[in-house]
Amino acid sequence: MARKRKKGKSIFTEFKEFINKGNAFMLAVGVVIGGAFSAIVTAFVNILLNVATWAVPGGLKGFVTVLPAFPGSPAQAGATFLHAGEIIKVNQINVSDVNSAVIEFAAAQGRTDLTVNSSDFNQWKDSLLKLYTLHGTTWTYNMSAVIDWGALLTAIISFLIIALVLFIIVKVVAIAAAKKAQLEEKAREAYYEKHPEDRPVPPEPGVPEPTEVELLKEIRDALVKKAE
Repeated sequence: MARKRKKGKSIFTEFKEFINKGNAFMLAVGVVIGGAFSAIVTAFVNILLNVATWAVPGGLKGFVTVLPAFPGSPAQAGATFLHAGEIIKVNQINVSDVNSAVIEFAAAQGRTDLTVNSSDFNQWKDSLLKLYTLHGTTWTYNMSAVIDWGALLTAIISFLIIALVLFIIVKVVAIAAAKKAQLEEKAREAYYEKHPEDRPVPPEPGVPEPTEVELLKEIRDALVKKAE
């Protein structure tokens, strides 16, 4: 029992030491900052692409491709409520397509007397639109296969921007490290010029460097000789 407690305490101590290390803390900070930076880049790219696709109907969110429904699939069955297939085209100028689709949707379920002025028209409209997702100016059936080119383009550009920023950061850090090593080397050479006796003797060519065991033996022999 005491051994288990000691083992648990040892694991907790190791974990605590790991958490308290600067590298682990800096890694956690880097992950948080990286996530926030990624969100900023994605929002910035969305703004740029929305401006670039201003003239496109539906803008960036409307930059999608709806694949044809496979025969006998739920997407095709759900789209039978609409004459236009699984896509309802609607915008602020012409909303009659949605209204007529709602009437067709209600008629397919037995409500043939529904009109735009009916008291429960909005309920039928909400029931229909819950089955669809708005992509720009297009309502797309939820069970349809959709290729969102806008999201793909945003992800690619965001990745390129983040990769470029990381490359610049790594390059700057490498240059700073090389500069620091160069300054340290100059400082070391300046010290050895003033104190040549402290300069380490380079190993003779062809002579292998002493192993750790050999160095320990030399230290032991020196201590024994000094004690005598």
